[in-house]
Amino acid sequence: MNTSPLIIELLTEELPPKALNALGNAFAEHIRKTLQDRHLLAPSCTCAVYATPRRLAAYFSAVLGQAPDQSYSEKLMPAAIGLDEQGAATPALSKKLQAKNLSHLTPADLVRRHDGKQDVLYAEGTAPGAVLADGLQQALDHAVTHLPIPKVMQYQLNDGHTNVKFVRPAHHLLALWGDAVVPVHILGLQADRITRGHRFLCQEPLTITSADDWAAVLGNTGHVIPAFAQRRERIARQLAEASAALDATIGTTPEVDALLDEVTALVEWPTVYVGAFEEAFLAVPPECLILTMRLNQKYFPLFDPATGALTHRFLIVSNMQPQDPVHIIQGNQRVVRPRLADAQFFYQTDLKTPLADRVADLAHSVYHNKLGSQLERTERVRKVARWLAPLLGGQPLVAARAAMLAHADLGTLMVGEFPELQGIMGAYYAQHDGEPPEVARALRDQYRIRLDEPVQADTLIAAVLFMAERAETLIGIWGIGLAPTGERDPYGLRRAALGLISAYEQLVAGGWLQANQDSPARLAELLEQAAANFGPGQLARGTVDAVLEFVYERYRNQLAATCDRAAIDAVLALRPPVHQVAARVRACMEFAALPEAESLAAANKRVSNLLKKADGALPDFDRSLLSEPAEQQLADAITQLTPQAQAALQAGDFTASLAILAQARTAVDRFFTDVMVMAEDPRIRGNRLALLKSLHDLMNQVADLSRLAQ
Repeated sequence: MNTSPLIIELLTEELPPKALNALGNAFAEHIRKTLQDRHLLAPSCTCAVYATPRRLAAYFSAVLGQAPDQSYSEKLMPAAIGLDEQGAATPALSKKLQAKNLSHLTPADLVRRHDGKQDVLYAEGTAPGAVLADGLQQALDHAVTHLPIPKVMQYQLNDGHTNVKFVRPAHHLLALWGDAVVPVHILGLQADRITRGHRFLCQEPLTITSADDWAAVLGNTGHVIPAFAQRRERIARQLAEASAALDATIGTTPEVDALLDEVTALVEWPTVYVGAFEEAFLAVPPECLILTMRLNQKYFPLFDPATGALTHRFLIVSNMQPQDPVHIIQGNQRVVRPRLADAQFFYQTDLKTPLADRVADLAHSVYHNKLGSQLERTERVRKVARWLAPLLGGQPLVAARAAMLAHADLGTLMVGEFPELQGIMGAYYAQHDGEPPEVARALRDQYRIRLDEPVQADTLIAAVLFMAERAETLIGIWGIGLAPTGERDPYGLRRAALGLISAYEQLVAGGWLQANQDSPARLAELLEQAAANFGPGQLARGTVDAVLEFVYERYRNQLAATCDRAAIDAVLALRPPVHQVAARVRACMEFAALPEAESLAAANKRVSNLLKKADGALPDFDRSLLSEPAEQQLADAITQLTPQAQAALQAGDFTASLAILAQARTAVDRFFTDVMVMAEDPRIRGNRLALLKSLHDLMNQVADLSRLAQ
């Protein structure tokens, strides 16, 4: 088996950095799969992915020049359709053979088989294996048209009239199998053995002798590290070394990882340098400085490892490596200073106007043309927050104040420049204005995706505002017909629903709601309160019920990752208060592990089916009509166990309440063995159904146990 390594490289103009890694992986995978499908890759073949700001490439360690001959068996059509009375090919058969590139075959070459119903024609034989040049051409054609391109560009080739589409204009194509050029083409480019190195550090074209030399030549001569992962590791190592030398840290947040990915996609020969700015800028809220450095300049701010405080130094990832980097450092420092000065100006100017004075300006900002202005929305949220706070033990006036100021920072210069700082700047301005600490905390936390810590006394108002805003959003957006569809959810209603769920969970964790008790702050009441603040006819009918169902379905999907699906379904079938769901599911899972659970669940399912068949309302249960020992035993068990189960339920011990049901197994099993429920006598039949209704009520206080039946 004659194999050689293969390298395929497409040189382009600068590719979009946030999409580069995905583009590189997709480019290599599409080529790999096409070559694999054509049997051109040896079993031992490995694939290496390469992506730099100006190139996509893939290397394959063992590729065949021509695939082995392949046996084929193609089912064509019934013989009655493919052959005429003389046995000649019909037009339908000729067309089928042509479509499958088998037009050289005659009816005599075809195989006839009976499939149990009729004779069917098959084309069987051995086809020559694919040639690498053809297979790679097909792979390239497929790859460049199936990349996850954020936005396709259309540009004109050098011939002056041909237009092509790609993510960025392509300038060169390299394709080597061993030391031979593979004659393929794409985007108006013919493959050769020429590549290019670093734009500034290696301006001469590089000639590649063989596929195995490509990466080494780029690295040693071209000053390019072609592998994305290798460049990322080099940058991360240099960042760690530079920050350690300054007794500082760049942090370990998701934002840092995202920035590291982005700068990796911006450089081919990374080198890290240290920059600094005037310490006077540190009087500006650190989030402003961090955002402008990361977002606009792609710098890594440095923090004090002991306190987490922002320092006046930052790290620069450069694509250059001169002997004296002073000009690079000074240039970057000159560039960042005006941006920091702008942030300082915005902050100082914003402080001159109290946050409360900005609320009236929200009347000029449209929230949604069907839902009014931001000021109208603010008033709706304020009413919900004021209603909810005392139910959870908070101060209604403080909650109302937080809701009133929640979006006042939208009109500030800082948020106008950096929308990502909504809420964060509101918290700083509220703190400067002397607002209560709980208000400032609420403004800061209002845009969190979910609450992931138990609610404490100092975060209760924040939780109230968080819940009020999401309830208003869900009701308002859903109510005007903008419910999520498929994968589309432009208003983040799925996220809002999960946020509400997390709030209830953390209120339980913090002790503000008891999972074993009901509460007037239930989700249904919260949504009703939110809906009551919209105008007549503003919302569609049934909005509250639809949103409530939507939240429960989100909770179902969330719990499915860690809990038994049957237990989840059993609990959610009763639609208990959201803050009780998790505890009930855990109890239901413990009950399902008991040896009595399967029998009782099956019995409960049978009871449910019998009750559905009952005609009209059931009579009151009459013990005097009991005649069978088995039904008397069941009645005694229900009488004995009902108060015990209810006492455990009221105490919030869902597990104990379900465990008590296990004691009823013998009586239940005997009842269904010995007693004919649907007796001919209507009084006896009705009384037995009434007895089963009592059993059904007893068994389904925590969950619908019939959902546990196999």
